[in-house]
This record gives sequence, structure tokens and C-alpha cells, in this order.
Amino acid sequence: MFEAIRDLGGLGKTELEMAGAAEEVSRSQGFGGRIRMRKWPMDCDRVVIAAGRSGGVPSYFDSAVGGLGASPISSLGAGFAKVRENEPVLVDIVHLHRGYVSDCTRMFCSGKLDEEWMLRLDDMTEISNLVRGSLGRGDNCSKAWEIGLDAAREMGRHENLMGMKPEQARFLGHSVGLELDETPVIAEGFERPLEIGGTMAIEPKVIYRDGAIGIEDSWTRCSDGMECLTPGAELPPLMHW
Repeated sequence: MFEAIRDLGGLGKTELEMAGAAEEVSRSQGFGGRIRMRKWPMDCDRVVIAAGRSGGVPSYFDSAVGGLGASPISSLGAGFAKVRENEPVLVDIVHLHRGYVSDCTRMFCSGKLDEEWMLRLDDMTEISNLVRGSLGRGDNCSKAWEIGLDAAREMGRHENLMGMKPEQARFLGHSVGLELDETPVIAEGFERPLEIGGTMAIEPKVIYRDGAIGIEDSWTRCSDGMECLTPGAELPPLMHW
């Protein structure tokens, strides 16, 4: 799906056009059309694309990036914003493989991101690694949250981590399975570990008025650490058109 966006997206393309390219791949690979959610009785758009300033607009969904959507009645996911040169384009995709959720985020850009945006992406990659290491050691999910938040403070990113006040989300990852929002969650109050065999999407992102940037992969905990279920290192955190 990300490769389809890489091949068919680019300067001047709308978020919806690129989401359509990813949708075609997903449907051909067996996606049945529904994403189950546990906590929120809502429709969930599984291809969230936020080009430039779209990434800085909060949504009703308790997540870092919701997307503008196609209309006010469906204000979630990809919308009509277009790719502009040298701006970050965040692509967050959910796919269901025979009913089981996969969640992954990568960044795109037409042209070149400036140094500050690249530093932000590097910092989110580092936080992802720290959180993954904590979960792999068997720490409680609340401990993994504290580790990630402390790192964001040291980096000077905590005011923008997973949103901006007052809409800031307070988590760094969520379990996935038959539903998108399973527990435990990497957040305060989840005083239990990710059990061996558990599956978790780790997704640190930082949000600013002019855009959003971050990374996400889905992982499973094994006896000797964490194994990536999405492309991981095989898919670069940033791809260029």
C-alpha cells in the first residue's frame, strides 16, 4: 500500500487520490471493508493521509492525527488537501489480514524536508526504539509510556508529542488484534506488560501547526524481545516523490 502511494502520489496529488491507490491494493489482498473498534462506536477511516497543515488539525478521534476527511460529516481520514513541495505528508494505514489488524505509518515528501523536520523524525524513531525495548524486557506499559515521555522531554518535544494542547493524546501505542483499539495501551495507568504473543502498534508522533511527523509499526512480543509484523526497517521512514 505504501509502495502504491510512492508510485502514484506526488506533487499536486490530493490525499484522497493517494488513499485510493492504497485502497485498491488492500481490497485486492482481502480487506473486507470494516474496521472494528472497541471503545468508540464510530466509523474509522483506515487510510489517514495528512499533507502539510492537515497534520496540525485536531479531530474528534483520540489520536495524534485524524485527517480532515472528505466532508464535515465524515471529518476523518484523507481529504482534498494537496501535496506541496518540501512539506511533510503523513500516511497512517490500517489493513486487515483475514480479520486481524495491521497498523503502520510512514512519511512522504515531494522535494526535501528541512533539517528541523528531519530531526523531529529522528527523535520519534529513537522514542519508538526506547518504547519497544521497554516492552520487550517485560516492563509494564505504563513504564514504557514514562520512558517515551521522559525522552520527549529531554528532546524538547513533549509539548507536541501526540498532539498539541488542549487536544494532546496521552499514549504512544495501542494493542491490535481483531479490533484496532485493544488493550493494553502504552499510557499511564496500564500497570501490566504486553504479554508474550501480544501485538502492539507503537506510534510516536509530533504535531505542529504546519504539519505532523512520526513513525509506526506493529510488533509482537516474543520470548526474546519484539518482532516486527509490518515492514519495519525494510520500508524507509521517509520516502520521496
